[in-house]
This record gives sequence, C-alpha cells and structure tokens, in this order.
Amino acid sequence: MSIVMLQPVIALVMWTFIMWLWMYVTRLPAIQKMKLKMDPHVPPRDLMNQLPATVRWKADNYNHLFEMPTLFYAVALSLAMLGDATSWSVNLAWTYVALRVIHSLFQSTVNKIEVRFSIFALSSIVLFALTVRAAIAVF
Repeated sequence: MSIVMLQPVIALVMWTFIMWLWMYVTRLPAIQKMKLKMDPHVPPRDLMNQLPATVRWKADNYNHLFEMPTLFYAVALSLAMLGDATSWSVNLAWTYVALRVIHSLFQSTVNKIEVRFSIFALSSIVLFALTVRAAIAVF
C-alpha cells in the first residue's frame, strides 16, 4: 500500500469539507437576511434558487466535488493499493487536487463559465492520465 498516494486523496476530502463549511457560512446568513421560509412542501432547489447567485455558487461547487472527483478517489485508491508511488502518479494526483481547488475557488468567487470549464477540462485530462496509469498497472 502506498501511503504517499493517499495524501492527495485525503487532501481533496479535506478540501470538500472546507467547501462544505464555506457553503454554510455563506448560505445561512443569506437565508436569514432574506427571511426565507424553509417550507417542506417546496422542493429545496426552488428555495435555494431564491438566494443570490454568489451564494449558490458555493453550493454548486460543493456538489461538483461529488461528481468527477469520485473517479479520482477510485483511481488514486487503486494505485495506492497497487503500491504505485511513482513520481508520475503522485504528481498527477496532486495536480488533479490543485486544479480542483483552483476550480472551486474560481467557481465560488468569479464563476466565468468559459474559464471554469477550461480548469475543469484540464483537471479531467490529468485524471484521464492517472486512469491510464492505473489501467496499465492492472491490465
């Protein structure tokens, strides 16, 4: 088992909790300020869509951290189990984490979609490269 390959995994999980905290630190005061009623008969999405976009961006990003990163977790954990601690794999994993953090910060503050997509696309290419490394190791 490669411990060094687990470090970026734990780092991204920790980042997800930071985004979770940022989401609530931003969302709860906005809900209070708007005096938004939490009506169980109204779908949560409809309630949250009443909040300003800059507040929703944090929640959108938090949700995004449960999409493509789930593939990262599977691939990185597989490489760790295979004992892959090569500089290529570790650097790719850390690069993926760094790009996801940059993506989060950009989406949560500026959110220009063209730039955000470029960051996402680059992180996806890095994840694909990591996946290829895992496939070569397994097959």
